[in-house]
Amino acid sequence: MKYSIKSKNIEITDAIEKYIESRISLLDKFFVIDDDTVAKVLIKIYNDQQRIETTIPTKFGILRAEARDKDLYNAIDSVVDKLEAQIRKHKTKIKDHRASYRGKEKLGHAFNIEMLDDLSSPVSDDYDDSEVVRTKEIVPEAKDIDTAILEMEMLNHSFYIYRDMDTENISVIYKRKDGGYGVIETK
Repeated sequence: MKYSIKSKNIEITDAIEKYIESRISLLDKFFVIDDDTVAKVLIKIYNDQQRIETTIPTKFGILRAEARDKDLYNAIDSVVDKLEAQIRKHKTKIKDHRASYRGKEKLGHAFNIEMLDDLSSPVSDDYDDSEVVRTKEIVPEAKDIDTAILEMEMLNHSFYIYRDMDTENISVIYKRKDGGYGVIETK
C-alpha cells in the first residue's frame, strides 16, 4: 500500500509520517490490498483539536474514518481503531449475506473481489452560493438488490444508484428514517 499524507496548518515530520504508515499497515492483515492502493490521509488543526481523515479504497469498497483529539498520536490511533471496526463490521455483513451470493461471485475474504472497478469520477468544485456544489458522474452497474444494499453500507452512504439485474432499469436503494430500506425504480 502507498500513502498520500497531506496536512493543513501543521508540518508533517518524518516521525509522524512513519507512525501513520506503521499504524495503517496493521490493517493489511484484514484484507487484500494491491501495491497500487493509496491510503489518503489528511491532517488538520482546528484551535486545540487535531483532526485526521483517512480514506482507503479497496477492491470491494471505500474505508473512511475521521478522528479528533488534542494529541495527534491519539487521533491517529483512534482513526485506525475506527477503520478496524469498519472492516470487522463489513466482514460480518458479508458473511451474513453469503447466502445471497450462492451461484454468483464467491466473496471468499472481505475486500477480495473487484465489485467497484473505478470509484473516482469527475467532480466539479467551482461554485458560488446559488449553484450546484458538486457534480458526480456514475455508470450504474447491473446488480441485485442485496449487492446494492451491501455496497451502500460499505460506502457508508444513505443511498446507492444501480442497474437492476432483472429489469435492466436504473434503481436507487436508500435508507429510510424509520429503519429498513426503500427502492426507487425507473421505467
